[in-house]
Amino acid sequence: MSDNHGNTPAAWAAVAVAMLGFVVGGIGLMFDPVKLAVFWVGVALGVVALVLFVVMSRMGLNGPGGH
Repeated sequence: MSDNHGNTPAAWAAVAVAMLGFVVGGIGLMFDPVKLAVFWVGVALGVVALVLFVVMSRMGLNGPGGH
């Protein structure tokens, strides 16, 4: 197991953006009628979180000495 247990800048940034995506998507589903555009923006933020993690990881911000 890794020594950092996910406490890296890449992990924190990805989780923050993913959480924002879930909140935005959830808000879109609470409207009456459902606002699918807002929901899909939330889904897109989830995808952005994954891409952000991969990019930051390749920049060296996901391991020892990365912070």
